[in-house]
Amino acid sequence: MNNTEVNFEQLRASAAIATDLLKVMANSDRLMLLCQLSQGEKSVGELEEILGIKQPTLSQQLTVLRKAALVSTRREGKSIYYAISNTSALAIMNVLYQEICMKSGE
Repeated sequence: MNNTEVNFEQLRASAAIATDLLKVMANSDRLMLLCQLSQGEKSVGELEEILGIKQPTLSQQLTVLRKAALVSTRREGKSIYYAISNTSALAIMNVLYQEICMKSGE
């Protein structure tokens, strides 16, 4: 196979991974969380204050992001800090931050 030929099996597998990633990101609360986290680690309290997302919804959406392996956590005392741990999600959020998050007045 030369360099111009497409490996459709590999392309299909990559498309499936991208689709799964975008499905997780396709929620306004999760996008707002990722937008904030794309700028650095934040505590749950900071996220709640910045975004105005109430605790039950915030916890639910952070759990979805954690189960999808898009974010990691670290505990410091009573606080839990979140950071984006998935390089693909971070790359997407860097583009979205420039194109959408910054334009919304963040």
